[in-house]
Amino acid sequence: MTTSLNTSIKKVVLAYSGGLDTSAIVPWLKENYDCEVIAFVADVGQGAEELEGVEEKAIKSGASSCYVVDLKDEFVNDLIAPAMQAGVLYEGEYLMGTALARPVIAKAQVELALQLGADAVAHGCTGKGNDQVRFESTVAALAPELKIIAPWREWTMRSRQDLLNYLASKNVATTASLTKIYSRDANLWHISHEGGELEDPWHAPTEQVWTMSVSPEQAPDQAEEVTLSFDQGELVAVNGEPVNGVAALEQLNALGSKHGVGRIDIVENRLVGMKSRGCYETPGGTIWYQALRGLEQLVLDRASLRFRQELGVKLADLLYDGQWFTPVRAAMVAAVQSLATVMTGDVRLQLYKGQATVVGRRSPFSLYSEAFATFEEDEVYNQKDAAGFIRLFSLSSRIRALTQGGKP
Repeated sequence: MTTSLNTSIKKVVLAYSGGLDTSAIVPWLKENYDCEVIAFVADVGQGAEELEGVEEKAIKSGASSCYVVDLKDEFVNDLIAPAMQAGVLYEGEYLMGTALARPVIAKAQVELALQLGADAVAHGCTGKGNDQVRFESTVAALAPELKIIAPWREWTMRSRQDLLNYLASKNVATTASLTKIYSRDANLWHISHEGGELEDPWHAPTEQVWTMSVSPEQAPDQAEEVTLSFDQGELVAVNGEPVNGVAALEQLNALGSKHGVGRIDIVENRLVGMKSRGCYETPGGTIWYQALRGLEQLVLDRASLRFRQELGVKLADLLYDGQWFTPVRAAMVAAVQSLATVMTGDVRLQLYKGQATVVGRRSPFSLYSEAFATFEEDEVYNQKDAAGFIRLFSLSSRIRALTQGGKP
C-alpha cells in the first residue's frame, strides 16, 4: 500500500466499533498518517455482546487508548424524545434509528477530540452512505478546526477480503470472516438490516434477517394491553408505574418484540442520491410513536395538528440529512415543544400480531366533548346554525357559478 504521509496530524480520535472496517482503520491511520490513534466507542444501547472486549480489541489493533462513553440517556432524552413529539417518520415509515443516534455519537466524538487535543477525527463510513454526511456535518458545526479523515474515500481496499488481507499483513487478529451476510446497525432504538437477499427488492426478507423481534405469525395469540402516560409530551410512566428514559424504552422494546411490533421493509432514498433497501425493527419506538399520535388526536386542534405533521416531515428530512446542529432544527424543536405543552394524558394500546393499536386515550386537555359530538339531543349545538355556516363557506363557489355559468 502506498503511504501518503500527512505530517500535520499527530493525534486522531476514531469512531470505533470493533468491526472489520474500524479494526483495519486503526493500523491504516498509523501507517498513512504516522499518528497516535485513540479509539472512541459510543454506547448507544447496542448491547453487551457488541461492547464486550472492545477496549482490548482496539488496543490490539494499535490504538493507544480506548474510551467507551455511555450515551444512552442523552440518546433517549435529547434525540428520541423530541423526535417522537414531532412525529418524525422518514418517507412515511422509517423511525430513523440510525439517523437519530448519529448526532449524539458525533458530538461525543468531537468533545473527546477537543478534550484530548486531537488534530483530527476519523470514521468508518463509506462514500456511498448517509452516515459520512451526518458525522462530518456535526464536526463542521461543532469544531470546524478539526480535520476529518474518511479512509473509505482514500484507501484502495474495496472488499471484505481486502480488509482481511490487510489485517493479516499487520498481524492484527479479527473475528470477522467472509461469511457475513448482512450489514447491521443496532442501538437502543432499533436494529437495521441490509445486504444478502435484501439487495434484490423482489425477494422477501427471510426470517434470518430479523433478530430483535418475533414474527407476527409466531407472536402470542392473545392480545396484550399497555398504557403509556405522558406529561407535556414526555413519556413518564408505563402501565401506571413511573419510568422514563432508557428504562421506559427497554420495557417497551421487550413488549413490542414479544408481539412482533415494529418491523418494516422499505426502499428509501438516500441523501447521496441512490436508493437502498433496508429492513428495520423498532418495537418499543413504534409503541411510543403510536401512543403520542393517539394522544395528539385528543388535544390538538386541526391547525395545530397539521402544523405538527408538517414539522414532522421537515424535521425527518433534516435529521436524515445530518443537520441536527443547525438553527432551523432548534427552531423546529422549539415549535414542537410548544405544541407539546398540552400533550399530557394516558393512552392505552393493544399489542397483537405485529400491530400496536390505540384503543383508549384520556387527557385533562382533551378538546373532545361528548356534549358536542353526540348524535343524541343536546343543548349546546343548534343544527340550524349550520345552514348559515355552509352558505358562507361555499360563497366563493356560489359567486363563481353565478358569474361564470358554473364553469370550474
